[in-house]
Parts: sequence; C-alpha cells; structure tokens
Amino acid sequence: MIAACLASGAAVACLGTPAVAAGGAAQPTAKLQHALDGVVAAGAPGAVVLVRHGDRTTRLSSGLGNVAPRTPMRVADRYRIGGLTKSFTATVVLQLVRERKLALGDTIEHWLPGVISNGDAISVRQLLNHTSGIADYVRDPAYLAPYLAGDLTHVFDPRAGVQIAADQGPLFAPGSQLSYSNTNYVLLAMIVEAATGNTIASELQARLFEPLGLRHTSFSTSPKIHGAHVHGYVFLDAGPFDVTSWSPSGSGAAAAIVSNTDDVARFYRALLRGRLLPRPLLRTMQTIDPVATGGVPDAGILGGGWGLGLLRERFPCGNAWGHDSEIPGYMTAAWSSKSGTRQVAVIVNSHHSHGEPVSRAMRHLLATAYCAR
Repeated sequence: MIAACLASGAAVACLGTPAVAAGGAAQPTAKLQHALDGVVAAGAPGAVVLVRHGDRTTRLSSGLGNVAPRTPMRVADRYRIGGLTKSFTATVVLQLVRERKLALGDTIEHWLPGVISNGDAISVRQLLNHTSGIADYVRDPAYLAPYLAGDLTHVFDPRAGVQIAADQGPLFAPGSQLSYSNTNYVLLAMIVEAATGNTIASELQARLFEPLGLRHTSFSTSPKIHGAHVHGYVFLDAGPFDVTSWSPSGSGAAAAIVSNTDDVARFYRALLRGRLLPRPLLRTMQTIDPVATGGVPDAGILGGGWGLGLLRERFPCGNAWGHDSEIPGYMTAAWSSKSGTRQVAVIVNSHHSHGEPVSRAMRHLLATAYCAR
C-alpha cells in the first residue's frame, strides 16, 4: 500500500491559534484564518502560515502537527523544507562566484572530471536553473525501492544518485529545455566542496545559518528531527501514515534542510535585501532564461520562471520570488516581494496523496496571504 501511494510523490520531489504581531499584539485576521482553515477542511492534517508586511508579522496555525497523539500545529515548530533548500545552496554557490572561487560558466567537467559524460557541455549556471538536461535520480526505482518497501530510515548517498542519473544519459542538449532535477543541486554541492575543501553542510552553516541567526535551521542527514517539529503524512486507504522519519540522506543539498517559517522568511528577506549577495549577483540570480519558464496556472497564480535557485511566481497582486516544494509528508512554500518587505511562508504536513483539494486550498491560501493588505 505504501508503495502505491508514495511512488510519484517521492519522485518529486487545524486548531486555530491567534495571530501574533512582531510586537506581540493580537490582530484581526479572519480572512487569513479562514483560508488557512480551508486547507485543513480540504483534508490536510495541519497548516501554518506566516505573513509579513513591512515590520508587521502575523503567524497562524490550524489543525494538527501530530495526528497520534493529537497535538495542535504550532507556528514555531520545525519541518522539512524540501526544495526550498535549493535557494540556500544556490546562494552559497553565488557567494563563491563573488569570491572568484568558481564561475557560472565553469563546466561540470572542470570541477568533477568524468562524473557526467557530457560534463564539458554543462555549466554551473545550467545546473542552477535546471536547464542541464541531467535526469532526476529521485524518480528512479533504484533510489525509491527501499523507501517504498517500508524502510523509511534507509541511508542513501546522494553521490550514488548522481551515478544513477549519469547512467541514464542526457535528457536533452544542455541549455535547450527546462527539466527540474534534484541531481543538479547534488552536483552543485560536490562542486562547492571541490572549490572550498569543505562540506556543503559546513559552508551552509558558516555562510548562512550562523550569520543570519537561523537558530532553528540545520542541514539534516538524520531521519530524526530534533526539537519540537511538525510530523509529515501521506494518505493511504487506512488513513494518514506518518513519514516524518523518511531519511533526508539522499536529498543532500537539493532538499535536506530542516527549519521553521520564521527562519525561512528571514533567509529570503536577507537574500532579497542584498545582505547575502551584491546587487549585480542578486540580479543575475533573478534573471530568467527564456527556456526556464513555467508556473501553476491555477488560483490566480499565473506562472513565472526559474532564476538561479530562485523562482519567480506571478500572484494576482504582482510578482514574488522564492521557492515551493512537495516531498513525502510536506508541502512548503515561501514567497517574497522583490524588496523582501512583503512575505508569506506556508507549511502543510501532507503531500499530493491528500488529493487536489488540499493543493488547491494551499494555492488559495498563498494568494490570500501574499496579496492581503
């Protein structure tokens, strides 16, 4: 049963509480709470939303953070942020570009000789914006097999995933199409390690987590989430199945970070305000190749495109920058205005197995939260 439910989702990769402003005062947020409750009413165990406009921050929760025992969702709890990890990894890469330790035009072959058959034709830039043509190893049965068999804590080396992707050969000529691939970001981590002599975990810690004071954020390799955390679920015929312990070992620099909504928002705010990269490099990060476009044409979210580790999304009230993700047990999203003054971050503790109504309700929540005045 678990295999039938998780196969495609693994490949991809609420009880109301009062809103609290930055100064601690309660705010009237009925419309936002209604949209948040709608995610739970649609079938998710729980959800959290953080909304920030200027210096005012609102945090709301709904439903359950743990189904058994029944525990209310809490706004400060940690969770697996999945693909949002890519924005962190991309920022480290671009910091190394600023330091002239590598260049966007460098090839895979330059840094990782012999790892990819056409590595001399694939640049760091193409890894960052998913135009490399390299297959996504997390869609391969060889990666999925132990997890779908029920061994959720199985340890998988992401470098073995690179070999799985390399064995499949290129999907298309580099730079000619867009295809989201976690393999790209595992390769980027390997390049960071080759360029610095340090692990990607230590680079993330030293460059981002510590300077920004992200006390609830860590690069996870263990199935156990330390501290108060949100449990993640998939839905089987018998009901919700807890997959919190699904090992992040195979996700690496593509999806392994654990954080909470406040830390996620703080990271994107610092990035978009120019604290982490000089303005010219930030503009490069936000530059979208014509072939790297896409979007979700639903709930008023009309589409955007891929920059370098950042997505542009179009909401009814304007463009936003950030990332979203769906991994076993969790749907996450974080969107910010170009200046970082308007932000929304959302966690829902289930993935596509809950059905389209939850996904639709989450998109409605995001649009409501981001465009609220």
